[in-house]
Amino acid sequence: MAQALAIDSLFEEHRRLLWALCYRMTGSAADADDVVQDTFVRAIERPPRRTDEPLRPWLIKVALNLARDLLRRRRRRDYVGPWLPSPIETEPPSHEPAALDGRYELLESVSFAFLIALEALTPTQRAVLLLRDVFDYSVKEAADALDLTEANVKTTHHRARRAMEAYDGARQIPTAARQQATAAALRDFLHALERHDVAAVESLLASDVRTTTDGGGEFRSALRTIVGRDKVTRFYFAVAPNAANARVRMPELNGVPSVVVDLLTPAPGLGPRFTLIAELDDRGKIAHLYVVSATRKLTAIA
Repeated sequence: MAQALAIDSLFEEHRRLLWALCYRMTGSAADADDVVQDTFVRAIERPPRRTDEPLRPWLIKVALNLARDLLRRRRRRDYVGPWLPSPIETEPPSHEPAALDGRYELLESVSFAFLIALEALTPTQRAVLLLRDVFDYSVKEAADALDLTEANVKTTHHRARRAMEAYDGARQIPTAARQQATAAALRDFLHALERHDVAAVESLLASDVRTTTDGGGEFRSALRTIVGRDKVTRFYFAVAPNAANARVRMPELNGVPSVVVDLLTPAPGLGPRFTLIAELDDRGKIAHLYVVSATRKLTAIA
C-alpha cells in the first residue's frame, strides 16, 4: 500500500512537466501519453542507482531518450498524406506574452505552426531547442539531460535555430487580440459556409491560403496541401454538406480558438469527429486551415 502511494505521488509530482515536454517533442498527445507511461514504468522497474539525487532530471533524461527513439522510428515509416500534430485543448493566456529574443512562450510552442516547424529538425536538435528556448534550460542542464558535451549542445542549438528561421520570420505570437480575431474569422467562415455565401468565404481568405488535412490513412482527406483561394473555397463547399447533421463547438486548441465537429451520421469514409484550426496573416485574413480527423490524433479532445 505504501509503495503504491509513493508511486502515485511520484507520478503526480512529475507527470505534467514530462507530458508537456514529450508532447512538444513528438507533436502527438497519444505518443506523449505512451512515453510518459514508459518513463514511469522504467522508474519502477529500473530506478536510478543514486537515490540521494533529485529524481526529475533522471526522469527527463529517460523521457527524452524514449521520445527521440520514437521520432526516429516515425521518420522511417510511410504516412498517408500530410502529417499534422494532434490537437490538444489549452487555456487562454492570462497575460500578454513577453517579447523575448529567441525565447518561445509555452502557449506558442504548442501551436501547429511551431510543431510543424520542429519536424524539420533532427530529434536531438528538437530536444535541444525545446530545452533551451522553451523550458529555459542552461547549456549545462541541456547537456546533462541529453548526454552531450556543452560544446555539442551549443552547436546543435545553433543549427536548430537556423532551421527555425523561416518560422521565426512569419512568427505569430498568441496575443489576446489575435485570439479574438481568430475566433471572429472562424465564426464568420462557418456562417458563410452555412449560408453558401461564396463571396463571403472568399473575403475571409488570403489569396495564397492553404488547407492541410490529416486523416492518417484512416479517413478520406486531401493527400496534398490545397493552395489558393479558389481551390480552398471549392474544397470547403464540397465537404460542408457532410457537416449538416453535426454538433459544433469552439474550444481553444493549441493556443487559438478552434472548431470541433462531431458528425452524428458520418458518410462512408469520413471520421465521426474532426477539428479545424486556423492561422491568420498580418491583415487578419485566414492564411492556413488545418483539419485533423485521424482517430489517434484526437485522443486529447474531450
